[in-house]
Amino acid sequence: MHYLSKAEYEAAIAATRDERMKWWREARFGMFVHFGLYALLGRQEWVMANENISPEEYEKLADRFQPKPGAPREWAKLAKAAGCKYMVLTTRHHEGFSLWDSKVNPFNSVNYGPHRDIVREFVDACREFDLGVGLYSSVTDWRHPDCRDCATDPDARRRYNDYLTALNAELLTNYGKIDILWYDMAWPLESYEGWDSLRRNQYLRSLQPGIIINNRSRLDEDFGTPEGEIRSMDRDWEACMTFNDLSWGYIDSAQAAPYSYNAQRILRMLWRVTGSCGNLLLNIGPAPDGSVPAEAVEPLTQVGRWLSANGDAVYGQVSPAVGEFSVRSTTRKGNRVFVWNWIWPDNGEFTVGGYYTKLLSARLPATGEELPFTQDAARITVKGLPARSPDPVCNVGVVELIFETEPKQDRGNLFPQLWGGDRRLTV
Repeated sequence: MHYLSKAEYEAAIAATRDERMKWWREARFGMFVHFGLYALLGRQEWVMANENISPEEYEKLADRFQPKPGAPREWAKLAKAAGCKYMVLTTRHHEGFSLWDSKVNPFNSVNYGPHRDIVREFVDACREFDLGVGLYSSVTDWRHPDCRDCATDPDARRRYNDYLTALNAELLTNYGKIDILWYDMAWPLESYEGWDSLRRNQYLRSLQPGIIINNRSRLDEDFGTPEGEIRSMDRDWEACMTFNDLSWGYIDSAQAAPYSYNAQRILRMLWRVTGSCGNLLLNIGPAPDGSVPAEAVEPLTQVGRWLSANGDAVYGQVSPAVGEFSVRSTTRKGNRVFVWNWIWPDNGEFTVGGYYTKLLSARLPATGEELPFTQDAARITVKGLPARSPDPVCNVGVVELIFETEPKQDRGNLFPQLWGGDRRLTV
């Protein structure tokens, strides 16, 4: 095939990005699944490197790896219940064990362990539950000698890059349409030239023209991936976060208390990414048999129940929020503002400042109940609130404000020394 220069390639993918990314920009919430041989040891996904386990010793884990039939369907069912719109599976982590019937890498789940194609089961489960399909592919392979040597040996680099291309081509030709290619860990080389990413990604896009690719092959591609933090970017971005702040892979709960996220904390993350035009990719690390740790199930299902009532505040083309406050925050979609009440008012009303656009109505999305309100100068007071939060699941009650036109918010004229000057807007 004819390969483009870097500038030509970036222009070509930019020309199709809006069309390819439309579904992803509206999805907002995805589930990451880290699953591999490391689950058997229960000491997170870097255990092979952290404990300097030799490839020969590590290989002995492979036949003990026996995920139960239907495990990927369990993940997908939970993702759907949680309100996720897509999933990403670690098809081959840095340990080098492929979860599919690879002809390129014999160290895989068909030749060892369950003798099943876990990627096939995952893709089928995603399609059953109408979830976008994302395949994670590590650039690093700790077992492959050419990976270690590719930084200093040009022949090893060429062989290893050919290996990577062939591995990813299998993933993108064996399972029908794939929505996301999620690269990780481009080590030890520091440039896209070293990894031959420009040629590889053009070839892989020729196999999957609608695919979106992240920025971890040393090229910017379609979206950025801040890890372990929610940090907005001036491009499409996705914060990848893990439940326990310790590990992406399974941790044996007998050795640690691994899960620390509750439903409210997940909602806070969803508000922060949504309010900054990003996505949240929230990780689970299944146990060795593929089951989801019980500590993750309840908060995820609670979030899903909240989203079923208040999803308009999250999904779709939601605009940046204005500030973060202790008791309430906002997101906006067109002429609608969603007020997230982290603490439900105990006096039957609340006030938001700085809106000069005419308010037409206020309502509770969870029940559809219309609420009375007053508006003067730069203040809106919503009244007639129920005594208890309309959200019995997470206690995060949302009130929807519908304005005459796209609303503008500005508090500058009230406290110019705080907000940066008089910026009063007129209706």
